Amino acid sequence: MRYSPKRKPTLMPLVALAGLSLAVTLPALSSTVHAAPPVAYKTVTVHPGETLWTLAERSTPASADVQSTVDAIVTANHLGDVSLKVGQRLRVPR
Repeated sequence: MRYSPKRKPTLMPLVALAGLSLAVTLPALSSTVHAAPPVAYKTVTVHPGETLWTLAERSTPASADVQSTVDAIVTANHLGDVSLKVGQRLRVPR
């Protein structure tokens, strides 16, 4: 019977495992989550004859979509219906 000497354990499997762990976790750690920028609001008071559309037109830049501003006003003010009352105060995006 031939005696085979016991092999010394090597660190190579641990090094390979550490390298694999770094390769998997580093991209996940370095990526940043891009959240939407906070929206600044101004408070306006509804005057006779004003509608959501006219309020949105006034605060929407020329290159932007007025409907998006209307939607933002409805969302920011939790409006169930679109009928406004004179004197009502609304948050409107700047």
